[in-house]
Amino acid sequence: MNSPGPAPTATSPAMPPEQVFDWLDTEAERRAEAGLVRRLRARAADTGELDLAGNDYLGLARDKRVAGATAAAALRWGAGSTGSRLVTGSTELHAELEHQLARFCGAQAALVFSSGFMANLGAVTALSGAESAIVTDKYIHASLIEGCRLSRADVAAVAHRDPAAVTHALATRRKQRALVVTDSVFSVDGDLAPLGALATACREHGAALLVDDAHGFGVLGEGGRGAVHEAGLSGEPDVVTTITLSKALGAQGGAVLGPRRVIRHLVDTARSFIFDTALAPGSVAAALSALGVLREEPGLPERVLATAHELSERLGAAGFTVSTPDGAVVAVHAPGPDEAVAWAARCAEQGVRVGCFRPPSVPDGISRLRLTARADLTESELDRAVRVIGEAAPAGAS
Repeated sequence: MNSPGPAPTATSPAMPPEQVFDWLDTEAERRAEAGLVRRLRARAADTGELDLAGNDYLGLARDKRVAGATAAAALRWGAGSTGSRLVTGSTELHAELEHQLARFCGAQAALVFSSGFMANLGAVTALSGAESAIVTDKYIHASLIEGCRLSRADVAAVAHRDPAAVTHALATRRKQRALVVTDSVFSVDGDLAPLGALATACREHGAALLVDDAHGFGVLGEGGRGAVHEAGLSGEPDVVTTITLSKALGAQGGAVLGPRRVIRHLVDTARSFIFDTALAPGSVAAALSALGVLREEPGLPERVLATAHELSERLGAAGFTVSTPDGAVVAVHAPGPDEAVAWAARCAEQGVRVGCFRPPSVPDGISRLRLTARADLTESELDRAVRVIGEAAPAGAS
């Protein structure tokens, strides 16, 4: 019998405890040199700023009906949900929200998660696996990318909004099961995926379609039912939709909508559902209330779209390179990342808060201001926004 070999030795010398994380300082220096340092900015309850950076598309986050529902639910059910959905976290409110979301969007069933990020993680990982192929648009949201990384599937990221590239990837895949993953409205430029053509490609090659409708729900489709509904794909047996409750509904949380057997599968297998504390009752009640407002005021989505187009047209007329919005997002190109950061800072100094996207957050390498339209923006606020953005613009921005 062979005797055991020598005990393994450490490959690196021991170091004092206070030096274990010294590598973080090196990484921080690299990010600073590249201009990639992120900073948390705590805002006050009422800053007086004009907000074109948040995602409160319908202006419901501060709506008294929605905020009042939050407060009432917290008083009745408590501040938190007390546990995961499968233990103590599922309340009657959660069940009602799932019923109402499915009914509103035309899906068989829905499942509420604690965030849109968790909904995407759960849907992608539970509907794929080592025996699957995933084909994605290369510009999908970070939450979908993380789901693909965790899925253990063969993943192919193809050209943006290119059904032919999706078709080719599906036709040449090596795994039988396949899932096509896309945003509906992409969060950087606000452009719309060709959902009908993608569904056709999926059906020609035996694949399922998963659509993140975070930026379409509440904005597109009849009464804000979303881009999937607008494309005529709601309720289809091979289509799954994810949404967030934190944008158009002004609340918090996420949901997956689709066939009942898909939802049953997620309850049994989606780790970001099973092992996560459930969405707080106040947030569930806020989303229910906001959904009720959307039903009562179906013209809100049209106002968002009209505002987005007005912003785009007026900034374009001022000489800027601006996206043509398919949803609520308007992108204004900047000469470079440093100029984009400085531009956004100057806008903030003048009381207009805008988003700032730059590499590596944007895969095409183009730095932008990212503006989000809201249904409650007034004409005078639009005037102010266009004026401030123009006055704060860096050289070369137009």
